[in-house]
Amino acid sequence: VAEEIATLDHISQGRLDFGIGRSTFPTTYDSYGIPYSESRERFLECLEIILKGWSTERFSYEGQYYKFQDVCVVPKPFQNPHPPISIGATSVESFEMVGHMGYPILVNPSRGFSLLGMAPHIQQYRRAWQEAGHQGQAEVGLRVPMYVAETADRAYSEPQESTMFQIRRLANVIGASGSHTGVSAVSLEDRNAQANLLADMNYDDVLRDKVIYGTPGEVVERIRQLDDELGLTQIIYEVNFGCRIPYEMQVNCLKLMMERVVPEFG
Repeated sequence: VAEEIATLDHISQGRLDFGIGRSTFPTTYDSYGIPYSESRERFLECLEIILKGWSTERFSYEGQYYKFQDVCVVPKPFQNPHPPISIGATSVESFEMVGHMGYPILVNPSRGFSLLGMAPHIQQYRRAWQEAGHQGQAEVGLRVPMYVAETADRAYSEPQESTMFQIRRLANVIGASGSHTGVSAVSLEDRNAQANLLADMNYDDVLRDKVIYGTPGEVVERIRQLDDELGLTQIIYEVNFGCRIPYEMQVNCLKLMMERVVPEFG
């Protein structure tokens, strides 16, 4: 992974951001025969190894799960010392962990939290950042489904089927993961609450709490509201939430985004 990311950093001439996470879904670990209970410790070891590989010519490492002797990562990143790193958080316990580590955080309302309901968890992240003595701004990136059309009716109706398909899918997957071995008691309660919330949502609930859909003006206003409430430093938008929106509609959405939404934010 360290070499692949460094290679992409060179190909993009330093335009790469490295977003990482340990995955919400235990089935990801089942595929590799790894217990989900080890996910956090393995994640932390992997990040430490990647950073060592980028910062030293040759290194050895002996951890609980990974051991290397006299290895060299080639190439080193284009950016110095490495691409910007952000860590995803979709559980209550992860917000504090990322804050203590001192990395920018990526949040996603589609898994259970509402857009504005993330505010107390982001505050928890910022408190942990300050308590750990980190300098500078604790940065928050928001990944959110976003859809723009010329009229509000089109902006709501065109992505509806795809959006509700994804919401129901997430409810099923998150609900199933709650009974998986290796999920902590705190995480189990959190997952069950998220799954139940998603399963009970209708489309009006989703429009209010999970997505940013509307005309260019409505989307700009909603982004500004969220920025005021959450203190955002970046937004990553999904224009095909659920992967069922026709290509032509996605292109039109992106065109409106670039022409009438993005310029409003400099």
